[in-house]
Amino acid sequence: MNMRFLDACWGKPVDRTPVWLMRQAGRYLPEYMAVRSKCTFLELCKTPELAAEVSIQPVDILGVDAAIMFSDILTPVEPMGMKLDFVPGPVFESPVRSMADVEKLRIPDMEQDVPYVFETIRILRRELASKVPLIGFGGAPFTLACYMVEGKGSKDFAQIKRMMYSAPDVYAALMEKITMMSMEYLNAQIKAGAQCIQIFDTWGGILSPADYERYVLPYTAKLINGLNRMETPVIHFVKGAGAMLDTVKKAGGDAMGLDWHVNLGDARDLLGPEMAVQGNLDPTMLYAPKDIIEREVRRVLKENAGRPGHIFNLGHGILPTVPPENARFMVECVHRLSQDRVEG
Repeated sequence: MNMRFLDACWGKPVDRTPVWLMRQAGRYLPEYMAVRSKCTFLELCKTPELAAEVSIQPVDILGVDAAIMFSDILTPVEPMGMKLDFVPGPVFESPVRSMADVEKLRIPDMEQDVPYVFETIRILRRELASKVPLIGFGGAPFTLACYMVEGKGSKDFAQIKRMMYSAPDVYAALMEKITMMSMEYLNAQIKAGAQCIQIFDTWGGILSPADYERYVLPYTAKLINGLNRMETPVIHFVKGAGAMLDTVKKAGGDAMGLDWHVNLGDARDLLGPEMAVQGNLDPTMLYAPKDIIEREVRRVLKENAGRPGHIFNLGHGILPTVPPENARFMVECVHRLSQDRVEG
């Protein structure tokens, strides 16, 4: 098995920089769309054979160094008692707005309520045994709470912030329940065979550094510290966290995902050599001509300056209209240019 991704997570030297892409199993691939045409998004998530098939596609097509299981961060929220639909974005029929709403939420029995997730992992471990490691994932408590309280995506997140400031007891009760649910969900993924866990905090960056430290950090830290992670590295990705990386570091984890708004070298200087990093090419760069893609890959690698503990990735998910050949070229550039640095 190609182990350079896991080695980089642990900060070990590698022969060339490992690379994978957030949302690498997705709509930009014709092969994915062929599978997706047969079912709804939720049906795809809940059908292990199909979810495994689309998870493996980018490994074979792009040559990435890790696979990530195909699912959605809201998968374990639905069995808490919240009806979920995608139209096309996620929508909850009845958002959480009161203590009574929080009290109605249940902690799912993971093996009983979302068995398809763990069957997908087991299939992938068998299929990837001679290829690359498998990443499991989940949403950070705050990002899950944003969707559960807003009911869908939001431009201002007024409802979740109103709850934080005006009903802190309701907010705390909700975050505690989500944190416990997420801990059980991610530990079940590790038990099923996930070799790395990525925690996505897509909306963590909507808060000020002070509010992040007060309202988010304690719950993410509790989640990470509650994972059975002795041999399973944890990547913590908070989008928009460039101004508070030192605070985000306090949550724990073995690697920190960086978006494209920060200089990767400066981030590494701040975080220290014990924290691996992942990132951080602007996703829209994959629309550029190939010479520009190569230039920007070279820039990110130069910012890392050959330090161990770097996983190359985009600063957020790959966009659905990116040409697959550009994504493949980017992966090839990372491998070629980073190997040149090692040999040079």
